Amino acid sequence: MTDDALIDCHVHVFDPLRFPYAADTWYTPSPAETGTPDQLGHVLDAHGVRHALLVGPNSGYGLDNRCLLDTIARHPARYKGVAVVRNDASRAELQDLQAAGVVGVAFNVALLGVDHYQGTGPLLERLRELDLWAQVQVEGDQLCGLQGLLRDSGAHLLFDHGGRPRPAEGVGQAGFDTLLGFANTGRAVVKLSGWAKVSQQPFPHADAMPYARALLQAYTPQALVWASDWPFLRAPARIDYGPLLALLAQHVPDPAARRAILWDTPRRLFAFGA
Repeated sequence: MTDDALIDCHVHVFDPLRFPYAADTWYTPSPAETGTPDQLGHVLDAHGVRHALLVGPNSGYGLDNRCLLDTIARHPARYKGVAVVRNDASRAELQDLQAAGVVGVAFNVALLGVDHYQGTGPLLERLRELDLWAQVQVEGDQLCGLQGLLRDSGAHLLFDHGGRPRPAEGVGQAGFDTLLGFANTGRAVVKLSGWAKVSQQPFPHADAMPYARALLQAYTPQALVWASDWPFLRAPARIDYGPLLALLAQHVPDPAARRAILWDTPRRLFAFGA
């Protein structure tokens, strides 16, 4: 690894000319929010990012993973993916996705709600059997309602955007405290990302600092990864890639810890470069 080699663990690709958006999509990205595979490659190259984890967006594509899978197929050494699937997706469907470079499945609780995922025990079991990740995006106290299901599943858990706590309620709030408790399972990982979704303050989001520090203490750099969330859909204010990397340096000032979060840990967990 050179000093500027990085892995971004949460980006999206949108290519509506080649892969039109679903007619019933809950949100259609604006032209300024669209990020094609070629545009993503230019951004990653400009910032020394060697690999990225592509996350299937509910915006635009819903359950349609074609754009994500096509991007991986064109650059299999650079990308892996997290797909969006039905709650009753079969083992065969998951195996096909896995063979195409998918390492996990998205559980977008923040969008679809806790009740939508209460019956996903069989899906989580299949993910565990296939050694795939359940990528879980919650906000506020939603994780409390899924704690038993996720703990009992035995599946690898990848939590989006620092758990999206409510900054005014403090580190001790129930949902975030539950997230910290998952650190002791040895099979949970958290993305240090999406602070603009959490913070009530402008960049550099000072009110998010206590949450980043608490995650660093509980999970350690061996179970934390970094992500940009490019191309920043529905952002409350302008976001740029470079300042996000600078923000990580504020949250994690130790160079060795940052190296683990930016390279060693995601490379090990998601087998980049294998």
